[in-house]
Amino acid sequence: MKSSRFVLFPAALLLAVTAGAVAQSNSTELSPPPAPKGYSNALEVTAAIGAGQIKLIEQPKSLPPGVWEVKDVEYGRVGERPLKLDLFLPEKISGPVPGLIFIHGGAWASGSRDTYRYYTVKYAQRGYVCATISYRFYREAPYPAAVQDAKCAVRWLRANAARYHVDPDRIGVIGGSAGGHLAMMVGYSSDVPELEGNGGYGAVSSRVQAVVNFYGPTDLTTPFAQRSKAVKQFLGDKTYEEAKAIYEQASPLTHLTKDDPPTLIIHGTIDDVVPIGQADALARKLTELGVPHVYDRLEGWPHALDAAEVVNERCRLFMDQFFAKYLPLPK
Repeated sequence: MKSSRFVLFPAALLLAVTAGAVAQSNSTELSPPPAPKGYSNALEVTAAIGAGQIKLIEQPKSLPPGVWEVKDVEYGRVGERPLKLDLFLPEKISGPVPGLIFIHGGAWASGSRDTYRYYTVKYAQRGYVCATISYRFYREAPYPAAVQDAKCAVRWLRANAARYHVDPDRIGVIGGSAGGHLAMMVGYSSDVPELEGNGGYGAVSSRVQAVVNFYGPTDLTTPFAQRSKAVKQFLGDKTYEEAKAIYEQASPLTHLTKDDPPTLIIHGTIDDVVPIGQADALARKLTELGVPHVYDRLEGWPHALDAAEVVNERCRLFMDQFFAKYLPLPK
């Protein structure tokens, strides 16, 4: 598995979209539209993109009315290294609103917080305070640095809740691919002190109230993960045999308990970067524990499936209804 493919909207993955979908709801009932009809293989999809039959999403070139942006906010600092995020806020906020933190993918090695501008703008329009964060990549600092940075971002938002009109008791994390992994680690390991780090706001809780996982790896002890160069590099360039305890600790499934936050899972069945079995295992564990969750298991769709406009619309409908239940806006 090539590490460069662990990213949300890379050009190579935009040409690897295939379609067909099945939604499964567990504990929470949602009502999305029918899934878009799929294709039989990636070559058909490449042809469909070239023919204009599959439209890809486009990042907003400017801010829409009613949304303002605060760029390069320092949310933490490790030594002399600043950790930064961009904030997107509705211009009119009536009382404290939920906060959403978006975590980009990129095999824990690359990527940009600008990737999630598409979502942060849209959800700020809906009335949420949104942040998209940068974090340390493994070449700078291996695991658990990225996890610690993501948790620091939650602590920062909670500590600054009054300043930005955020409800400190309604914070959600959303991530895709490696960012999905980090979002789950934030959501499920709030009781693991060594994963908090020392980026700042140590006295503030990093616990969140909702998790959205787009095609992120959930169990790094499986054969797929053991063979992954990206996983090995993320975990300090150690093999599974050399560092079983680290592989286990870095697996979101290891930390799941019945009091963990509601989770929305979106994953495609022909994902050859993060196998669908990773999402299946997560859904099974959430069911066993009785944790509320929704699983949209998209038949025939690959990694980075939300790059396709028709799928992205469906994803946002799932997110809208999930947030309405677990991170409701004030009425």
